[in-house]
Amino acid sequence: MACRSACCCGFGPVNEDNARFLMLALLIILYLLCGAAVFSALEHPKEKQAKEKWAQRFEHFSNKHNLSRDDLEKFLRFYEEANVAGIRVDTIRPRWDFTGAFYFVGTVVSTIGFGMTTPATVGGKIFLIFYGLIGCAATILFFNLFLERLITVLAFVLKSCYELQRRRKGVLPHDSRRDSALGDGESLAGWKPSVYYVMLILCMAAVTVSCCASAMYSAIEGWSYFDSLYFCFVAFSTIGFGDLVSSQQLSYEHQGAYRLGNFLFILMGVCCIYSLFNVISIVIKQILNWILKKLEVPCRCHCCPGKGLRPRRNAVMPGHFRARRNISIETDAANESETDGRRMSGEMISMKDFLASNKVSLAIMQKQLSETANGHPRQSSSCSRHNGFSGGVGALGIMNNRLVETSVDR
Repeated sequence: MACRSACCCGFGPVNEDNARFLMLALLIILYLLCGAAVFSALEHPKEKQAKEKWAQRFEHFSNKHNLSRDDLEKFLRFYEEANVAGIRVDTIRPRWDFTGAFYFVGTVVSTIGFGMTTPATVGGKIFLIFYGLIGCAATILFFNLFLERLITVLAFVLKSCYELQRRRKGVLPHDSRRDSALGDGESLAGWKPSVYYVMLILCMAAVTVSCCASAMYSAIEGWSYFDSLYFCFVAFSTIGFGDLVSSQQLSYEHQGAYRLGNFLFILMGVCCIYSLFNVISIVIKQILNWILKKLEVPCRCHCCPGKGLRPRRNAVMPGHFRARRNISIETDAANESETDGRRMSGEMISMKDFLASNKVSLAIMQKQLSETANGHPRQSSSCSRHNGFSGGVGALGIMNNRLVETSVDR
């Protein structure tokens, strides 16, 4: 397995982040293979049964009405074309009036893309490309900003609960300020909530929104409660198969209130699931680091003295191995890539750390973009290591290593 430090071997440095990336890629491939096997076992018999049933009905209908097979197939192809344009056997709401078009653009920018409505004209398809390019980027930015604020609020609430618990135990004096020193020498300002607590809270929020939305859909759409839960997950996770789509009937009882509730539930559900996915990604990353830690062979080369005994970044380890280091907006990319002194626990960053780390990320990104534009990219040293998950765009740019690892001295 990858050596802990950058070993100068015949083929260049061996990067442990590449090992992490390859490990994740292999696990994803294995996950896909297992998922394919399960779904094939569950759904393939149903597919074969449906094909046999359709063949019998097709043959019976053609014989009953004295229609040739070719004529009937031609007519069915006409219906498939009409189906793409939104024509159904049952009467449904218009697809391209203003409200229908608003529903469509909502599924576009949110990347849900149910697929029940698609542009049929060349002009509509061209406009969709440019509209989706800007709209999807703006919506992802909205979700990221929502994630920032949600993490900040959760950190504040959990910190307040932790402070109250300490005061009840008598560790923290009742008349002390929030950021005063604790009795055991720790500081509440440096305390960070467990990522598992945050994941649990987000999971409960997503389940609550899904259950409430499912109750509404089952009552108004006529779906079973289980199908409503299935729709909520498919919609909130932006998978968007399109087999079940809400608010598509021509009219509803209390139609205005239902469409408003449908919009609010989808918005809240997408935000909760988006945040939950990114917190789960942190847990997955910690599992990968634990696996690599177990498989790791200690480095005994002498190309980078003193680094072989340092704790590996992102490894789950006891607290006495942890250290702190100062971070400022002026911190450059080389300092950001240092692996010593990084926090490696199941804790998330505090509010002050979170805001500071975002400023660091922005400053580094601007500096790197400027250097690249000027044709003078930063040259990293042979012993510097960069995290394969850091510097990401979007959610990983917010909930990257700093969210879990970075700790700022106070």
